[in-house]
Amino acid sequence: MSIRSATPALVAALLFGASTPLAKLLVGDVAPLLLAGLLYLGSGLGLSLLLVLRRLRREKGDHACEAMRIPRAELPWLLGAILFGGVLGPALLMLGLTQTSGASASLLLNVEGVLTAVIAWWVFKENSDRSIVLGMVVIVLGGILLSWEPGGATFSPGALLIFGACLCWAIDNNLTRKVSTNDAMLVAGLKGLLAGVSNTAMALASGAALPSMTTLGASLVVGFFGYGLSLTLFVLALRTLGTARTGAYFSVAPLFGVLISLALWPEVPGPLFWLAAALMAVGVWLHVRERHEHEHTHEPLEHSHRHRHDAHHQHEHAFAWSATESHTHPHRHEVLTHKHPHYPDIHHRHLHAHPH
Repeated sequence: MSIRSATPALVAALLFGASTPLAKLLVGDVAPLLLAGLLYLGSGLGLSLLLVLRRLRREKGDHACEAMRIPRAELPWLLGAILFGGVLGPALLMLGLTQTSGASASLLLNVEGVLTAVIAWWVFKENSDRSIVLGMVVIVLGGILLSWEPGGATFSPGALLIFGACLCWAIDNNLTRKVSTNDAMLVAGLKGLLAGVSNTAMALASGAALPSMTTLGASLVVGFFGYGLSLTLFVLALRTLGTARTGAYFSVAPLFGVLISLALWPEVPGPLFWLAAALMAVGVWLHVRERHEHEHTHEPLEHSHRHRHDAHHQHEHAFAWSATESHTHPHRHEVLTHKHPHYPDIHHRHLHAHPH
């Protein structure tokens, strides 16, 4: 796997990691659940504006643009992802934070990456090998060290709620993969809008008050970058890498968050930080060095996404096309058997007789 393939997931982690210290600057002025709603709203509104601008720029008959719709058959997957990741997850987290310490919460949030991978491997049968599993373990260990506060991590009833939030987000990640062939910006925008409206409504109904216009605007901007653009890149990574690998790369977000926190509030990091950073770097390296190759058969498949004509895209067109540009349209894949390096992307979701 080249670092280029991992770039969308790592940039998504960077943007999301940056949102944590930036949101910390706002949390004193905004109730936690309301802040979550505003961050999601910033994501949805910002991406909606980009979608409108992209639509206006699109020339009539331009097949390079992705369709502005989600197939009806895939809507249940998207709605399920929004329910678990955008509504239940934040609600459980906010409830859990009121009943547990910050140290316990930070440690428990590392469970999301593990649960994401376990569901991907056991439920959706995504392939893995020793390098990928070991890489995930090392990244999670780095996350635990990064959030470890000696003497501060204790079990409380709220821990179960935070574990439930992590499970919801793990389910969300796997369900989102099922719609990752669609326009990533549209998927992220819909999730942001619906999750934002839901969380904001719940917060206001529970008595939260809207902040000042300055804080409101700042929350929306942080949400656009840290949630909107981050989720768009996350969906693109799901399309290319599969769920477990994308989740592993995304698990380094706390490291980026700490680095940005150190820039905002300068201090000399302790030994645990450097050990955590080293472990996460090793975990990413183990993933990047993966080479998965065997003879495999592609079953007939129909979908729509941006593509070029390569070994997996050899089809005719009912429209004029220059034969060089990437383009988007519904197309069909016929049965094809061949051998080449690949990952569990949208064209390689086949089962394996044994680990590779």
